[in-house]
Amino acid sequence: MKFTLSWLKDHLETDAPLNEICKRLTEIGLEVEDVDDKAAFKHFVIAKILSAEKHPQADRLKVLSVDTGKGAPVQVVCGAPNARVGLIGAFAAPGTYVPGIDVTLAVGNIRGVESHGMMCSERELQISDSHDGIIELPEDAPVGQSYAAYAHLDDPVIEINLTPNRPDCTSIHGIARDLAASGLGTLKTRPAPSFAVEGETPVKVTLDLDDEKLCPGFALRLVRGVKNGPSPNWMQQRLLAIGLRPINALVDITNYMTFDQGRPMHVFDAAKVTGNLTVRRAKEGETVLALDQREYKLGPNNVVIADDNGIESIGGIMGGEHSGCDENTTDVLIESALWDPMNIAKSGRALGIITDARYRFERGVDPEYMIPGLERTTELVLELCGGTAAKADIVGYKGYEPKIVDFPFSEVKRLTGLEVSSEESVEILMRLGFKVSGSGERVSVAVPSWRPDIDGKADLVEEVMRIHGVDNIKPAPLESHAAVNGKILTTLQIRTRSAKRALASRGMLEAVTWSFISEDQAKLFGGGSPALKLANPIAADMSDMRPSLLPGLLSAAQRNADRGYGDVAIFEVSGTYENDRPEGQRRVAGGVRRGTASLAGAGRMWLNAAKGGGKPVDVFDAKADALAVIEACGLPMGNIQIEQGGPDWYHPGRSGTIKMGPKIILGYFGEFHPSTLEALDVSGALCGFEVYIDAMAEPKKKATRTKPALELSPFQAVKRDFAFVVDKSVEAGAIIKAASAADRKLVTGVNVFDVFEGPSLGEGKKSVAIEVQIQPVERTLTDDDFEVLTEKIVASVTKFTGGVLRA
Repeated sequence: MKFTLSWLKDHLETDAPLNEICKRLTEIGLEVEDVDDKAAFKHFVIAKILSAEKHPQADRLKVLSVDTGKGAPVQVVCGAPNARVGLIGAFAAPGTYVPGIDVTLAVGNIRGVESHGMMCSERELQISDSHDGIIELPEDAPVGQSYAAYAHLDDPVIEINLTPNRPDCTSIHGIARDLAASGLGTLKTRPAPSFAVEGETPVKVTLDLDDEKLCPGFALRLVRGVKNGPSPNWMQQRLLAIGLRPINALVDITNYMTFDQGRPMHVFDAAKVTGNLTVRRAKEGETVLALDQREYKLGPNNVVIADDNGIESIGGIMGGEHSGCDENTTDVLIESALWDPMNIAKSGRALGIITDARYRFERGVDPEYMIPGLERTTELVLELCGGTAAKADIVGYKGYEPKIVDFPFSEVKRLTGLEVSSEESVEILMRLGFKVSGSGERVSVAVPSWRPDIDGKADLVEEVMRIHGVDNIKPAPLESHAAVNGKILTTLQIRTRSAKRALASRGMLEAVTWSFISEDQAKLFGGGSPALKLANPIAADMSDMRPSLLPGLLSAAQRNADRGYGDVAIFEVSGTYENDRPEGQRRVAGGVRRGTASLAGAGRMWLNAAKGGGKPVDVFDAKADALAVIEACGLPMGNIQIEQGGPDWYHPGRSGTIKMGPKIILGYFGEFHPSTLEALDVSGALCGFEVYIDAMAEPKKKATRTKPALELSPFQAVKRDFAFVVDKSVEAGAIIKAASAADRKLVTGVNVFDVFEGPSLGEGKKSVAIEVQIQPVERTLTDDDFEVLTEKIVASVTKFTGGVLRA
């Protein structure tokens, strides 16, 4: 929200300097983002042309002698057709920055003649788009004085950052009201508009809506015999200062009212309106050519203003080009209406239209100013364009019923820590326009019509706090925890951090991808439920909440590959969504490796090959990443089970499911199904995993946080190899599990080191060789001990897998 200092002082009686005003604005919650003190215009001075001679080398140029009011006249080469002796204009000396052309002047040489500055046009000083000639000032303009001060171009521009809950401060009047309430000056009150009316407005308005909230009120007035030329300089300068382009008096008045009073207005050329106006829902497929020269396709969710020929305006958002006002307009219809904020927000976003009117209507405008706003606009039209006003036609508006909030004064202390007396609280609220009734420790507060953001007592506390002064809140230390080194983070937060550290330590880079994906991608990864569809997606390909992290990570890996970075290892620890209930949101650690980005190293260099790197990633890389996450989260790895196969998006023969017991699924890993990669338009060697961190059970509470003493066996560990012939359908994990169960005290590790298939084993058979690590605990094992343990291992494997010891 931008405004000039002089514009603010139209509404606020104050002698406070600019820096104090800016400081106070920030203190009361209207944060000042930027202040343009117009220093760029300080170097332009009023100068007079003493002589104008023809340039010796150019027919269209003149050599001027210019009196700048300081010292001897200076020589300037000028091509303006109106440059002549006696003309008084704006001069820029060498070293001056000219904002309109974005150039810092220097002494120039133009066709052999030196030029020590320039006489400026209005466009070069950003006054208007006119550049047909240099600026001409009255004969009594003070030569040598600052042109910026003379032309009021030195008016500072203040920009504040408005939060969405402050629609009352989308107007300069509202900002002045807040400043006055804070004690910085007095709010000026303008007398009510007074003008004569003749006759009725012949164009009638009908509200044809199934929900009266869509347009709670509509006011229309005809003004006959207007002359629509340029708006006055003071209005143009203010609009230009805040970034608006002056168009014509009628349009400029509506823009002026939008910022001055926070009341968006609209004007129709009455000659272009056929019949009466109807406020209705648009029909499916109806189109309108708007004032931005774009055609919009509308539907029943859009509220429009239409005449007998069709749509003339998108209500509360943008007018139509057909009924716009131009220099030929003689009769004008002035509209002041109320619109449903939610409908305006949805329609504006769906149509992709951002306007100052939409900005205000979707936040909420003052309903009680609908009619006074029409009166004030009419007054400006009569003042600047002439004409005769007809009686206003007002439909739909039922008046404002103030919201009553019960306010205990003790809430101020409870919520802010500030000691504010009840008398001061009442005074602050009344200065802000609230009406307070009752006495004692609780009062009833009536909310003014311009504050739709006030819903409850906490909102009133905020009003008291910001006017009393946020800086009066004294800093206080947080209370210390009762226990030394007490637990602060939840188990889920700790495991989330541990998972990130584990994956980063394995050479993977953290990525942050969108939580929204396309419907096709969602269905591909087990989602696509209607409950997870976004009501108002920011893009067509971001319509569903993601059921998996993998679509975003795979797409990110492919984007990197498309830019020459094919060996990518990325991960993300974030949320996925199974349904629209709180328990349906899961915390998942997911990752993708592409190309040769394995833990051993990416690329085809001989150094990597020596370490086992340089090979395309496969299912075992994904498995190792998934198990690293589970181990980092503190789960006992001896209880982890791995089963072959996974969801449909994984390759059926190169994927696995990680379980804790028969029912708890901790995650999946593997290479991806070719059809999945094709659907995502992704290619290359790819593997990935997902681990459900929230599926992990809470760790058992221990009596003490002290770690037990480290106990190391003094006896040498021993390794024994076994080879079992089993059916091809038997998984290696089953053999490992069976061998480990033979003697859990002595067997401390089992690893597969060889798998062999051949005709010598028989049809449908394979040989799986395992290495069993045996750790004596109480004494050195004898040959008899080893013989007994060997029999236990063979028996256990035979029992659980049907395998026999290979001869």
